Amino acid sequence: MRSPISGYTRLTKVHKFSAAGIAGAGAAALAFALVPTAGAKGDAQSIGVKEVAWNTSAFGETQQSELTKQSDAAAAQAKTAAEAKKKADDEAKAKADKERAEQQAASRSEERKPVEAAPAAPAPKVYANNLDGWIRQSLDIMAAKGIPGTYNGIYRNIMRESTGNPNAINNWDSNAAAGIPSKGLLQVIDPTFKAYHVDGTSWNIYDPVANITAACNYAAKVYGSMDNVNSAY
Repeated sequence: MRSPISGYTRLTKVHKFSAAGIAGAGAAALAFALVPTAGAKGDAQSIGVKEVAWNTSAFGETQQSELTKQSDAAAAQAKTAAEAKKKADDEAKAKADKERAEQQAASRSEERKPVEAAPAAPAPKVYANNLDGWIRQSLDIMAAKGIPGTYNGIYRNIMRESTGNPNAINNWDSNAAAGIPSKGLLQVIDPTFKAYHVDGTSWNIYDPVANITAACNYAAKVYGSMDNVNSAY
């Protein structure tokens, strides 16, 4: 029977239930087809997790490998640098030790070098304690002081004045009368002896060397040399 409004045949109650059942069955079938079963879902999820876990692990291993390589390279560089520094330090120490050893060896060598003895001072000249010795000693002193005179000139005047007696004294001439008698080998008066005394000789007018040297010093100033004296002076 058609509906007066829609023009479609009206469905009976039985038909409605039948249609509802068919629709429900279709929907259920469609839902079953679209939604996987619990087992299938579990498998899919399991497979998906494994794939993600494997991919993450592989990426992590790659990163870890790269980090390990970088760490190993840094360690190798640090080791190389440390070895180079140690080598440089060892070489510097060895060089310093060698230089120190050479300096010590040189120092020891210098210390062991025999010291050259200073030239020995000439032995004091020994003069005979007689007229010859007195004249020769006086001549050496006169040469050092720049006083002229010769052995023969001194000897000649000594023999005339005192005959070689160092203690001779003149008590009878004008000097004696004036209180200043002539004394010694070359008969020198006290004022003359004191005025022409030569440093390094005795101040005793009777000392043979002192008497000769003072008399020759006086004669050099007055006559040019004792060699020029031929009489009382």
